[in-house]
Amino acid sequence: MVELKLYYVTNRRHEGNDRWNPDGYGFGFSDDGAENLRFGKVTAQADDQQISNYLNAETTDKGSGNGIQLGGYLEERIKANGTINAFAEILPDGTQKLASKEMFQEVKSEMEKATDTIVYAHGYAVKWTEAVANALSLQAMLNKKDENVENQKVLVILFTWPSDGRYVLAEDARKIFLGAYRSDRVEAEASGAALGRGILKLRDFFIDMRKTGQPACNQCIHILCHSMGNYVLQNALTTIANNTPTSALPALFEHIFLCSADVDDTVLEPDQTMGILHQLSSSVSIYYNREDKALWFSDKLKGNPDRLGTNGAARPAAVHKKIHQIDCTAIIQEGIVSNEHSYYMYGKTNRDIRLSIANTNHYDLEKRERRQIGNFTNEWKLI
Repeated sequence: MVELKLYYVTNRRHEGNDRWNPDGYGFGFSDDGAENLRFGKVTAQADDQQISNYLNAETTDKGSGNGIQLGGYLEERIKANGTINAFAEILPDGTQKLASKEMFQEVKSEMEKATDTIVYAHGYAVKWTEAVANALSLQAMLNKKDENVENQKVLVILFTWPSDGRYVLAEDARKIFLGAYRSDRVEAEASGAALGRGILKLRDFFIDMRKTGQPACNQCIHILCHSMGNYVLQNALTTIANNTPTSALPALFEHIFLCSADVDDTVLEPDQTMGILHQLSSSVSIYYNREDKALWFSDKLKGNPDRLGTNGAARPAAVHKKIHQIDCTAIIQEGIVSNEHSYYMYGKTNRDIRLSIANTNHYDLEKRERRQIGNFTNEWKLI
């Protein structure tokens, strides 16, 4: 058996009588408000051989590593033996402290061991145990041994919002489905302010480090958003911009990965709400799949414009040159909805993300399994 550990940030309502050692996090926002954040960590025991089997499983895209099935296994383990410890904001002697600072300090200690960190925001209809399991699975997949990335470790911080997909009473299944989706979309919009606050707290932690003369760890922090988690990030940008005194956002991150993004395909253009996203990082990667049925439902049944995660940016020439688009359609097996929508946890796509975290150049085609397409140097196809 091996002990797994995951750091988390959430604006979900806690379950149980003890907010610092809760039974879990459930429906709705924190009782202290939608922007209120809890910082903590989850530990669980799992069979290391089982984990290894999933990490090395051959997949239908001819890569290895099935993070989707690994997440299902880890959710069972979390339900069976998971333990939650939130960082307390008031000590037994009545002293107040910043829970965010306590967690960031722990993460910094981990990063000093040559470990990058990735902030992960999940998508629609994901309950607490599933969110934790997916984040732990992503963490395991990103630490999978590879001759090109073996020395680069990765720590995942989960940002989990109340994406419960709560069903509503209606006379037919379509209206029930739409009601659940719209419920989550409203909560995703409100949760953007919470994620924005978390990123601003990280910025302030870095400022305090400089003021107190703490040495930097020389590792990088990244963001990965899946599906409706991209809409959370879209709304976070408003909070960050409104609380940034300079003309540009702070470049806190190395890579931002937009996976199966359930946002408009024009959202990254200069006059749109995510047109400033590139200011936060050195590189932005869009992973999309033209056969993603989950996003097809978002587009057609819910009346949304074309999705970024279906065809990439509508006008590639209009987005910033830091933004790379990766078409994953050719490697995704049609008919398996989880593979079509959650392929960032799967085989070749996950490896491409790991290579970016390991600072592999986008144009290093000896290490990457991709080739250029289209008329621009930042458009790619996984092969």
